[in-house]
Parts: sequence; structure tokens; C-alpha cells
Amino acid sequence: MLFWKIASRTTFHHPNHLPKKSLVRLVHGNNSDKKIRFYFVNRYILYLKDYEKYIEKRFPNAVGLYRTFKDGTKTFIRDVKLYYSIVRSLNKRAKQMCDLTRKELELYDNLPRDMLKLTPILLFSALPFTNYVIFPLIYFFPKQLLSQHFWTIEQRNEFNRLFLHNRLVHNKPIFRHLQEQLSRVKCHDSYQTWQNVLGKIGSGVQPDVDQILECKDLFINEPYNLNYLRGSHIKHLLHLHNLHTFILFRRSRLANKALILKEMDLAILREGGVHNLPLESLRMSCYIRGLDPTNMIQEDMICWLKKWIQISKTIDRSSASLLLHCPILLGYNEPSNWKLIYANSRKQIL
Repeated sequence: MLFWKIASRTTFHHPNHLPKKSLVRLVHGNNSDKKIRFYFVNRYILYLKDYEKYIEKRFPNAVGLYRTFKDGTKTFIRDVKLYYSIVRSLNKRAKQMCDLTRKELELYDNLPRDMLKLTPILLFSALPFTNYVIFPLIYFFPKQLLSQHFWTIEQRNEFNRLFLHNRLVHNKPIFRHLQEQLSRVKCHDSYQTWQNVLGKIGSGVQPDVDQILECKDLFINEPYNLNYLRGSHIKHLLHLHNLHTFILFRRSRLANKALILKEMDLAILREGGVHNLPLESLRMSCYIRGLDPTNMIQEDMICWLKKWIQISKTIDRSSASLLLHCPILLGYNEPSNWKLIYANSRKQIL
């Protein structure tokens, strides 16, 4: 009852019915509140920016790792989406290999290995309270646990050289296998030319492209066709071309690799030729094909890739073995490869 009496005696005014002076004070009060809020928000933003700079100075490695990991995740997700788009288009026959760009072909070839490499980390990171373990691990072992999406430029150069070194150590065993089969082609028309090719490689000289192409038939039939190579020879080729050595479908994987390499080469020609490749793409093209571009001038890289493509253009599935042996036929005696393989210490390799 007391409440209702007080309420009945109290008059509530709508803002529209307030006197003008009251309205001015009300609006002025609201504006003041907004200015105060904006002031504190701006000060807070400035504080965060200053704090970010402080963190960068105080913990540069941690901040760099975080940013690299964040950017790498974005790039990796983008590449995975593009990869599945390419696979879907190829499976539906909406596109053929010859319709893909050089970058798309490189992605199609490389990303499955990157996905396989990252799977353990991605699965482990999904578990609760594992971040405290994962970040130290990837900080100390980026080469083993992460793909190139998460590497810095310096790490990418360092790791690419190390991976190439691990591939090129198989050059010599493959060359020995080629030499062992020489006696089986004595009756072949290309015997003298092939003997000369192997002799040049063994003497530290790279053979001419025309000489190599004259011996193409030896790689279509016995003894160098993929179907006739020994198991150990096949295994070294798999390592050389960065393919896993699982026992099933080894020869098919190698043949497919050769055809993908050829499509990459044709894509380079479609996109203006080797001389139009950006320097970083030129270097990566050399790495993919088994040549260390470190300390090579751009003209030498272009010249070497042109020789490779000259052979690649003539390749089909029946002669795939020839292209797979081109890292030896064209790169065995390249000074940069020789230095990389036979460096006296790991420091020289890296």
C-alpha cells in the first residue's frame, strides 16, 4: 500500500517532455560517457600494441615461431583445398594433366607427402593439454615434424639441400647398375654411343643430350626399361625421386613420377619457357629434378633445365625410365651436386 501511495504521488516524465535545459544536460552527459569510453578503449589498444612490441623484443623466437606456425597453417589449409579440387577435377575428367599449371602440378606431386608428414602432429595436437609438448617439439625438430609450409626462408634453403643430398647419394649405385648392364647391349645399334655416354660420366664429363637421345631405345626395351630393372636398382630410383619404397606398385609409382615430371616440363613451356621462371621457381625446379642450384648462376640453371626438357619432350610411358635416369645422365658430374654429395662434413653440406 505504501508503495502505491508513493507511486501515485510521483510523476515520471518522458524525455520528450523534459525541459530543454534538461535535454541538453542529458545529451551532454551521454556524449561525455562515450568520449570517456572511447578514450579508455583507445588507450587499451595502444597498450596492447606496446605490449606486443615488448613481447617481440623480449621473446623474439617465440613470437617468430607463433607467426610462422599461424601463417603456415593458413597456407597448408589453402593448399589442401586446392589439392582436393585438382584431384576432384581429374577424377571427374573435368581437367587433364595438361590443363594444370606448373604450380598446380608441383602441388599435386608434393602435397601428399606433406600431408603424411603432418598427420602425426595434427592428430597429437587434437588431444587436450598437448600444446605444451608440441610447440617445443616443432621448435627443435622442424625438419622432421613440419612441412615446408611452416619453415622460414633460411630453413627452407637448408632443409632442401639436406633432402637433396639424401637423394643424390643414390646416384652412384644407380650408375653402377647402368654399367653392369652394358655387356647385355653389345648387339644393339646404340652400343657404341651408350658405351661412350657411360665412359664420359665415369670420367667426370656430362654427355651431350643428342647422345643420350640416341640411346632412348635401350630404355624402352631391355635392359633399362622399368620392367627389366633389378629390385635394388628400382629401390635406389625410388629414393632418388623422393618416393616411398613400399613394396607394392614400385614400378607404377616410378612411371607415374616420370609422367608428372614431363607434364611439369610442358607446363613450363606453356607458361613462357625456362627463362621466364622467377628465380625461386627456377631453383625449386632444379631441386625437384635432382640438381643443387646453390651457388649456381641463373644462366647455368636455365641451360641445365633446357637440356632436361629437351629429353623430357620425347618421353612417353614406355620410355619413362630414361627420364628417371636423367638426374644421373645430366647431373652426375655437375659441380654443385658433386660438392653437395662429397662434402667432407655435414657443415659443408648445410
